Amino acid sequence: MQEVLILAVLLLLGLGAWWSMVLFPRQRDFQKRQRFVRSLAEGDEVITAGGLVGRVTDLQDGVAWVELAEGLRVRMIASSLLAPFDPEELARQSRRSSDEKTESSS
Repeated sequence: MQEVLILAVLLLLGLGAWWSMVLFPRQRDFQKRQRFVRSLAEGDEVITAGGLVGRVTDLQDGVAWVELAEGLRVRMIASSLLAPFDPEELARQSRRSSDEKTESSS
């Protein structure tokens, strides 16, 4: 009987660790993206899931019209817009990742 109790406790601890390391960060990222999509407004510059940068020209019922170039508008599902386009933040992230690569190769 004692072995079953120990096994159950270990199983619960394992599930708790898995939840805190895998599911909780995913939930947090999902909620962050939901807040971003809800805060979208016309004129916002965004990055799409495909890595394209464009400006939101219209929003209707979860669908966004994004202008990728002069006269080129595409209709997209609003949840496929990943993040606001901020060139300075992208440059910081790029520098940070290149610094990490040089440190790990040294």
